Amino acid sequence: MTEMEQPPLTAPQKIQTDDSMLLLQGTVGFFFAFRICITFLWFQSDPQLGTEISMALNLLLLLAALVCSIGDPRTASLSVLRIPVLRWMAGFLAFSCISLAWSEAQSTMVSAAYWVGMTADVLTTVLLIRTDDTERCVAALMKGFCVGATVVALVAWCAPTLPDLRIGSLDFMHPNGLGLEFAIAALFAQYLARENAPWKWPGIALAVTLLRTLSKTSIIAFVAAEIFYLLYDSKMGRRTKIWIGVFASLAIASFWGLLEQYLEMYSTTADQAETLTGRTTIWAVAFAMAMEKPWLGHGIYSFRALIPAFGTFEPWHAHNELLQQFFEYGLAGVVLVIGLYWIFFLQAKRASSGSLKTLALALLMYALIRGLTDTVNFGLSYPLWLLTALALSLAPTGSSSASPVPQTI
Repeated sequence: MTEMEQPPLTAPQKIQTDDSMLLLQGTVGFFFAFRICITFLWFQSDPQLGTEISMALNLLLLLAALVCSIGDPRTASLSVLRIPVLRWMAGFLAFSCISLAWSEAQSTMVSAAYWVGMTADVLTTVLLIRTDDTERCVAALMKGFCVGATVVALVAWCAPTLPDLRIGSLDFMHPNGLGLEFAIAALFAQYLARENAPWKWPGIALAVTLLRTLSKTSIIAFVAAEIFYLLYDSKMGRRTKIWIGVFASLAIASFWGLLEQYLEMYSTTADQAETLTGRTTIWAVAFAMAMEKPWLGHGIYSFRALIPAFGTFEPWHAHNELLQQFFEYGLAGVVLVIGLYWIFFLQAKRASSGSLKTLALALLMYALIRGLTDTVNFGLSYPLWLLTALALSLAPTGSSSASPVPQTI
């Protein structure tokens, strides 16, 4: 058979591979959102087993991403370290790993397992991004995350209401963690609705559920990020922005009585350590203990082991992002986190992709505001996998791409 008579296999193979990769990207996005409720749904009697299964699924998805990426020249590889954001992120992950050597956590093995999970998120995302179509890959992750967050929202609505009127579970599905997830997913849905209008409905549902969590910091941060997004997203019509404002007003009005009741309970009968005044006490104690090891900190996952209980309240983190980093990683960690956020801000600001750029900056605003009075046990309020995906998508053309796929003649 001559060269001109060879069957045209290249195009069909490429389409099939792209479809399977989009499915995997959506599955990974779904898992990133859904894992917050795995222990709550099935393993309340054995939380350790729930955590182990969640981590096993995390590593299984990393393996799937690795298998699907073998031999594909469009896969983002070590060349991603040319992107400054990802170099800073690699520095943060490397330092947190090194801190295992001096960590004062209750179990070094458990801390190492959490670090592996955090790093697996980043590696999986890198392997899933195709350098010839980064925005489509990121959109697939977002779609999966929105679907997963919607399922979590249904679980939260069906769960028994907490004594302080919030939805969720203090031990397995904390309202503040739900607030972080729903805020991110609502912004994702708003971004996706530009090209596919039906995404606005899960976006509205997620925003309403965010309000129902009564997670004060997340709600305030989301409102600020939403205002920024509405002001600077040039592709969103004026009519759409007006309707968003109307829906937001109606949602707040419908929950006004509940909000008043919750705020009254919060200011009068809530555990003092969980109020804003109580958090200043946590900050003071955490800062004093952090100053005992100001350069390198007490090590990864040490906060929960070292900070004493405040009455019946046992803080798992410092309720301030920079203070959390200072406690566990010292000034070195603070520099790494500030540098990571700053470099990402500069990259997003200089990017040419309008709507995705606006979304990235809105999410950064959300993370920074939320980080003033809340944070997460591991990583950052701006999820590391999401920072990775957006850094790859917003990178200048050619900075992280492999050689283009050769065309068969």
